[in-house]
Amino acid sequence: MGNKLSIITKGILKENPTFVLVLGMCPTLATTTSAINGLEMGLATMFVLILSNIVISLIAPVVPDKVHIPVYIVVIATFVTVVQLVMQAYMPEVYKTLGLFIPLIVVNCIILGRAEAFANKNGVLDSALDGIGIGLGFTASLTVIGIVREILGSGAIFGWKFISGDGILAFVMAPGAFLVLGYLMVLFNKIAKK
Repeated sequence: MGNKLSIITKGILKENPTFVLVLGMCPTLATTTSAINGLEMGLATMFVLILSNIVISLIAPVVPDKVHIPVYIVVIATFVTVVQLVMQAYMPEVYKTLGLFIPLIVVNCIILGRAEAFANKNGVLDSALDGIGIGLGFTASLTVIGIVREILGSGAIFGWKFISGDGILAFVMAPGAFLVLGYLMVLFNKIAKK
C-alpha cells in the first residue's frame, strides 16, 4: 500500500509537473489568470491524463515500437475530444473561457511524457495512480498560480472580491504569469528540499 501511495505523492511533490519538471507551461501561463480557470484546466488535464494512462498501459504490449507515439497521441486526442464535447454541452461558460486551450491538451508534454515514461512500462493500477498524482500536482500548481495572480491582479479569489480598488494589471497579463511562476517555483523547490 505504501508503494501505491508513493506513486501518487511523487506526482504531487517530487515530480510536480509545473514546479519541478517544468512541463505544461503553455496552459500554466495562459489559463491561470484566475484561480477557477487554473482549477478547471487542471481538472480537465487530470481527466485526460488518468484515462490515457490506463488505456496506454493496456495497449502498450501490443503496439509496435515504430508507431507507439502516434498511437498514444490518438488515445490522448480521443479523451481530449470527450472533455471538449462535455464542456461544450454541459459547461458552456467554462468552455468559453478555456475553449482555445482544451485542444492543446493533446500536445501537452505532461500527458505524452507520462505515457512514454510511465504508462507504457507499468500496469493499469500504477498507471492510473500516476495519472492521479501528476494530475493532482498539476491541478494544485495551476490553482495556486491562479490564486496569486487573481489576488494581485484584481484583489479577488475565486471571483470573490475582498480588496477594493483595482489590482496590479501586470499580474493578469503574461508578465505577471512569468513572475508568479518563477517565484512560486523557487518557493516550492526551497520547501521541497527541506
